[in-house]
Amino acid sequence: MAPYLNHFNMLQIISLLYMLIRVTCARSSLSHDEECSALFQFKQSMIHQDDEALCGASWFQTFHSWKPIRNASIAGFDCCSWHGVECRNGDAYGHVIGLDLSESFLCGHINSKTTLFNLVHLQNLNLAMNNFHESQIPSEIARLKQLRSLNLSYCGFSGQIPIEISQMIQLSSLDLSRNPLQIHTPSMENLMQNLTRLEELDLSLVDISSSVPHFLVNFSSLRLLRLYNCSLRNEFPIAIFKLPKLKILNVALNPNLIGYLPEFHNNSLLDLRLSRCSFSGRIPRSLSNVTQLTFLTLGGNKFTGFIPSLVGLSKLNALELNGNNFEKGQLPDWLGKLTKLNQLYLSDNNLNGEIPSFLANLTKLSVFSMGLNSLTGHIPSSFFNLTQLTMLDLQGNQLQGPISSSFSKFRGLRVLRLNFNNFIGRVDLDIFLGLNKLEVLMLGDNKISLVPSDNYTISTLSQMKDLQLSSCNLKIFPSFLRHQNRMRSLILDHNKIEGRVPVWIWNNSQETLQMIDLSFNSITGFHQHPHFLTWEYLEGFIIRNNHVQGQIPIPPQTIVFYDVSNNNMSGEIPSLLCEMKSLRQLDLSSNNMSGTLPSCFDSLSNSLVDLNLRGNKFHGTMMDAFMHGSMLESIDLSENRFMGQLPRSLTNCTNLEVLSLGDNSFHGVFPFWLGALTKLQVLVLRSNKFYGPIQVFSQFSNLRIIDLSNNNFSGQLDQSYFQTWNAMKSIYLGESSALGIGMNFEVGHSKSSYSMTLIHKGVRTNYEKILTIFMAIDLSCNHFEGEIPLSLQDLRGLQSLNLSNNHFSGGVLPSLGYLKNLESLDLSRNELFGEIPQQLVELGFLSIFNVSFNNLEGRIPHGKQFDTFENNSYMGNSRLCGQPLSKECQDSKASELPPPTRDTYESEFESLLPSERVDWIIVFCGVGSGLVVGVVIGNFLYTRYSHRFTKRKEIWVRPLRNTRRNQGVS
Repeated sequence: MAPYLNHFNMLQIISLLYMLIRVTCARSSLSHDEECSALFQFKQSMIHQDDEALCGASWFQTFHSWKPIRNASIAGFDCCSWHGVECRNGDAYGHVIGLDLSESFLCGHINSKTTLFNLVHLQNLNLAMNNFHESQIPSEIARLKQLRSLNLSYCGFSGQIPIEISQMIQLSSLDLSRNPLQIHTPSMENLMQNLTRLEELDLSLVDISSSVPHFLVNFSSLRLLRLYNCSLRNEFPIAIFKLPKLKILNVALNPNLIGYLPEFHNNSLLDLRLSRCSFSGRIPRSLSNVTQLTFLTLGGNKFTGFIPSLVGLSKLNALELNGNNFEKGQLPDWLGKLTKLNQLYLSDNNLNGEIPSFLANLTKLSVFSMGLNSLTGHIPSSFFNLTQLTMLDLQGNQLQGPISSSFSKFRGLRVLRLNFNNFIGRVDLDIFLGLNKLEVLMLGDNKISLVPSDNYTISTLSQMKDLQLSSCNLKIFPSFLRHQNRMRSLILDHNKIEGRVPVWIWNNSQETLQMIDLSFNSITGFHQHPHFLTWEYLEGFIIRNNHVQGQIPIPPQTIVFYDVSNNNMSGEIPSLLCEMKSLRQLDLSSNNMSGTLPSCFDSLSNSLVDLNLRGNKFHGTMMDAFMHGSMLESIDLSENRFMGQLPRSLTNCTNLEVLSLGDNSFHGVFPFWLGALTKLQVLVLRSNKFYGPIQVFSQFSNLRIIDLSNNNFSGQLDQSYFQTWNAMKSIYLGESSALGIGMNFEVGHSKSSYSMTLIHKGVRTNYEKILTIFMAIDLSCNHFEGEIPLSLQDLRGLQSLNLSNNHFSGGVLPSLGYLKNLESLDLSRNELFGEIPQQLVELGFLSIFNVSFNNLEGRIPHGKQFDTFENNSYMGNSRLCGQPLSKECQDSKASELPPPTRDTYESEFESLLPSERVDWIIVFCGVGSGLVVGVVIGNFLYTRYSHRFTKRKEIWVRPLRNTRRNQGVS
């Protein structure tokens, strides 16, 4: 009986499954009226969730025709006549097979319950250019299994693309571009490899973050492949270039994507865009065989060799080759034969020579970019026949001569960049004010004198967006600026503008201005001095190196870069600055500001990258609550009156590269724990009150510059102290760069260099840039003793070494001759003995050498740089002989004499200066540790007047601490 019951149960289950399948199929295959009803419900869902404040009611035009039929004989919907709806075979009652609601101002969320997914007969769905509020693409989209074309581009979808799309195997066109989508899990391979019928695939701006999948080389029907700005990496499959039907290939803006170009034979490509990737190698000559190409963009890669002839590409509308590593050369003449060119980008390509006359053949040219090359000569008169130009970029060349008035012929010009050339003469601003479409004008950094004018008509005056007139010998603010209301950037630095900033500057472009730079003028202040800057979206405010007085104005919350350095600003730092959460660089240096730092200042360490308060009168303690995750890369508090110990929380500043705290009153033992900052390259603790032996000097693996001079450090330096200073061990052979901060603004990219003050080659020098090639150690004016550590010999990149005014003993290390980059070596005023090693003659760059006032003996080495040093390099060593000293060396070795005493020096240098000037000279000697003139004169005086200040030795040895401000150091 049991087998029969089991058989009966099985039949019941099969019947039930059959009924479920029929119900499901019935539900999935809607009637015409049900499909129209589903569309109407979709309309209602969009309307009801519409946020009028965000979206308005712009959808009204789209859905105006989406209405039910209302008459006596017919009830229901006739959706086939609705806007964007297509029915099968044009039948008024056929299934809905197409829906195009692109650019329909739809606004709202789409989720799994959206009734669109009931339209299972859909073959084409286009929802592009709408706003679905970062909805995720619902997995229910897989129900549309008959879809041939799916376009969801630029409509606000976000998150992971669902794996269910892999089931839509009928797709021939898929466009998910320009959405904040990602393809991580599942991977692109799992998501796309089954879609073998694809003819068009566009995932531009989708975060893929992987290699280009190799399976794409098997998609033989592919005609269009766009993977623009997808964070692609590794090598691009070269076989994709050879897909037989491929016409459009765009993988631009993937900087980690590498590869090379193959040989091209009878290729069908119409559009090839590879710009801003990392393709390399030579551009093959066979590229000229792709005769149907209309767009070719290879800019911003690493292509090498010479630019090959592309004369076969006669249909080209756009050619972009800028920013590669081509060999130096002139503009090739085949360019003059590409007469259909509309856009030509050749900037930053090592091009030289003059602008050739054959460019006049390119009469359709609207964009011409040749900036950042080495072009010379005048702009030829024939060039002004290119009257269709809308953008002309010649910045950063070596073009000469006057700026021609013929620029007024370019009536359609919107962008003109002539900055950073060698143009000369007077230039009437009228030439450009007549171009009523001009939005970007850059004439700065030439040798011109710009003549402002009031000869313009306000009604026809162009509305500028970006204006750069640096170094144009302007003496006033051009009056046309009072009528500019849409400016994004105003750059007037390095001119001769005097007096106050007019009040209308503050009132213009309040809703658009992002950057203003008035630095290096003679501005004294502002009319109606603003307590708050009134530009709502200001990101950069730069007014450094003027004569502005008063308190600093408060910027808006959007500020990123704030620089008022080298003025006469006074007052305290306003606590409102702590609220500037976007602030990355704050430079208040070289003013007359005072007071203590606001208690809220610690909170800025999470956003600030560069903090410079150097050269003011701030006092109290420095910030002491640096937080984990601090973004700070540079801190300069030098030349103030700060005191106290350094806060241990500095170790939270793991990105710190520059720490300059010199010329204050900080105290304590050496902060060895700073060695944990693995990115630290510059450490300046000069002229403070640090003391005691340095117990630990290890780590500091990236340190390039260290200045501990004029403190009270003591004890011996262990032989192992410098063994971990790896950055100084190698001679830098690459291109030198400056430490600094790079910032991206909407109006462009800016890099600001970090600065510092150092004693180099005996002179206090303010470095506007800290080059990565520069390496220096200054331990002078302390109480170090014992032998000079042998491990210094490993610091082969060192350029400056100052150990003067200590108590080092032993001999001068012969192995210092290994430091081939050394330019300055100061070992003066120590207790060194023995001979000067002959090996030091091999230091071919040595320009400063001082071993005066030690106990050295023997013959002074000769040859190379040593033949250029004078007496003062050796004085105070009575047993030295030979040139340049007057004392000749004896052929036979003289009997051993005891080391000379200070009395010996006293008699040797009798009758130097009158006694009433002793104290003044003592002070003079202290202007900077390592100051050669000061050390020499100071030692002369010591020998003559030792009885007057033997008990005041400390005053002579480290005067900087007490006299810095009296010497006018700034």
